[in-house]
Amino acid sequence: MKILVRAPNWIGDSILAVPAVYSLSRNFPQAEIWIAAKEWVKDLFSSHDFIKGIIPLPDIDGFRKLRDSAQKIKSFHFDIGVLLTNSFSSALLFYLGKIPERWGYSTDGRKVLLTRGVALKKGENCSHQLNYYLDLISGLGLKTSPPKISLPVTQEEKGEAKELLLSLNVDFKKPLIILNPGASYGPSKRWHAENYAEVAILLQDRKKAEILITGSKGESELVESIASLMTKKPFNLTGKTNLRLLAGLISNADLFITNDSGPMHIANALKIPVIAIFGPTNSSFTGPFQQPAAVIKKDVPCWPCSYRECPFDHRCMISIDPEEVFEACQEFL
Repeated sequence: MKILVRAPNWIGDSILAVPAVYSLSRNFPQAEIWIAAKEWVKDLFSSHDFIKGIIPLPDIDGFRKLRDSAQKIKSFHFDIGVLLTNSFSSALLFYLGKIPERWGYSTDGRKVLLTRGVALKKGENCSHQLNYYLDLISGLGLKTSPPKISLPVTQEEKGEAKELLLSLNVDFKKPLIILNPGASYGPSKRWHAENYAEVAILLQDRKKAEILITGSKGESELVESIASLMTKKPFNLTGKTNLRLLAGLISNADLFITNDSGPMHIANALKIPVIAIFGPTNSSFTGPFQQPAAVIKKDVPCWPCSYRECPFDHRCMISIDPEEVFEACQEFL
């Protein structure tokens, strides 16, 4: 039997969906488990030994691309399709791909396309996102495995990352701390550049730490603004990593300081201590799922809003002091 799982479209959600995929594999031990995923998240699944293969999906912005992707899926002759996404289009993709059994949440008017639809639990929005995916598996009448996240990184990947760090002259006798100041969702999730710079300076001065900053190419200006405020410049790999290299780099770190973002979940899956700075979003839903981790947030009257851009004064982030973040860091160093 061959089962195709449609992975979520975001890095963090894909990490949190892995326990559901693993549970599926335990229920069907003789089956081949495949993943259909967008290009920017597919490599997160490549190192799990219970996943047989990956089908990359392009951005589907028209019926022609949808049809082409469906034809590709059809050629694999899958028996079951499990949708961890909620969109109508993802269910239509599996329907057009001639997957006879199509399972998923009955959302977005797609119940007619599913052979087994699961209704959302009452209070579903009050649970962590990881449990949201596991609840789909249990809602299908299947057993779920204990909820925990992991991201296997090979020795080769760790070695490649370490060689890169050595080429930058990173001193491994000192704590290596990675800053992740971006957030693809929007600026409302980002702790301000001057605050990141200040906590980095505190870590350099008081802990003799080596500071490395990572991020996407589009966050280069943000990172440059942080570096410009620091006397001792950080190591800057913004826009110079892919997902597997980023995971390798994080696996070599002593601490990861981040906003609510996909890389936060990568670090948490690698069991690297995480300091997660939260603003407009709710850490109970999307925060680090397991220890070691600390969440820093402020309960302001307008929280949670989940706006991409703050229409007011960004008080949820402004209220977080660099000294407070530094003190939280000390718990893990």
